[in-house]
Amino acid sequence: MRVIIVGCGIGGATAALALQKAGIEHVVLEQAAELKEVGAGLQLSPNAVRVLEWVGLSDELAKIGAVPQAHLFIDGLSGETLLQTPLMPKVRDFFGAPYYHAHRAELLDILTGATTERQLRLNAEVTSISQNADGVRVTLADGSEEHGDVLIGADGVHSVVREQVFKPDPPRNTGCAAWRGLVPPDVARDLGFERNAYAYMAPHRCAVLYYVSGGEMFNWVGIGPHSENARESWSQRGSNDAALAEYAGWLPQVRDIIAETENLFMTSMRDREPLEKWADGRIALLGDAAHAMLPYHAQGAGQSIEDAWVLARCIEMGASDIPAALLKYQNLRIERANKVQMQSRQAEHMFQMSDADEIAQRNARFAKHQDSAPDGFPIGQRWLYSYDAEKAVTGTDEEWQALSW
Repeated sequence: MRVIIVGCGIGGATAALALQKAGIEHVVLEQAAELKEVGAGLQLSPNAVRVLEWVGLSDELAKIGAVPQAHLFIDGLSGETLLQTPLMPKVRDFFGAPYYHAHRAELLDILTGATTERQLRLNAEVTSISQNADGVRVTLADGSEEHGDVLIGADGVHSVVREQVFKPDPPRNTGCAAWRGLVPPDVARDLGFERNAYAYMAPHRCAVLYYVSGGEMFNWVGIGPHSENARESWSQRGSNDAALAEYAGWLPQVRDIIAETENLFMTSMRDREPLEKWADGRIALLGDAAHAMLPYHAQGAGQSIEDAWVLARCIEMGASDIPAALLKYQNLRIERANKVQMQSRQAEHMFQMSDADEIAQRNARFAKHQDSAPDGFPIGQRWLYSYDAEKAVTGTDEEWQALSW
């Protein structure tokens, strides 16, 4: 058995570790010349963390992860806290795994650093893909080929595997741009930011802020409509003055974080339309290649990590019939990931709504959740965080199946 993984982002690297744990030969093809994760902060909820612990990263995660105490939804103009839900340590006690804030580059470093078999090809740009009853073949830009029994497309929102084998459609432009940056932790502490996840909402835009790098940096991202030429690139530089103009009238606490950002970046926000299938014969998609989603529920990385475990386990358990194993993976994952994708798209409106009546109704729902959610966790969080990828594979997730969102 030999598995070819196209793409060494978070999903592809997790899949490689899961295959390594199962003793399955694999190679990862990465078109970049060096492994370098762009972007900045991400949130790792228990559904993802338990997978990362299974592949042996508990100690490393504890070193790079910042541990938030609560999730706060706040009016970005008045400063009123609309909803507060618990995170650590209660989330670990309730869901069985921790919640971390981490830097993407540091997460990728510990994923790739845990690989004992350095089966990674850099500068490996895939140009064509084919399969038959006996296996798969990948041709690279340098003319070389890789042969295997399974091909996993983990190559992101612009997936070559998706384009060639599944549905060739462009990413959907939301009309919004994300501004982001990092500031030293003392700046955030001086402004009163504690170890929490802060989600600020105001008409037409939102902002999310939290510590990363074990608390050694403070990450922020602000999203809202943007008509200028924001590229789909996490390395495009932005202007502090332009970002501050977008957040005119906001709380000084948030504006001061923007003003103190030395290197500010921006990118256009895009997702994908849901696919009807992720598996075709010996080829399957995972992560953003299958379900690129907006960040409003902080589940993009988490869903990729879930995919990676379920797919690797399906291959391990179904090695005698790969097409059936990949179909099992698809059937186990597609409904959940597509639901998160659509919920994230719908949440864009909730975070940026501007109609006064709608805002009042949203805030009333928050107040209801605050008063009625058992143990402080709204039903959506229960459905997201309770998911156990191993129980899903083994068909023992009846308790989670009884939940809804």
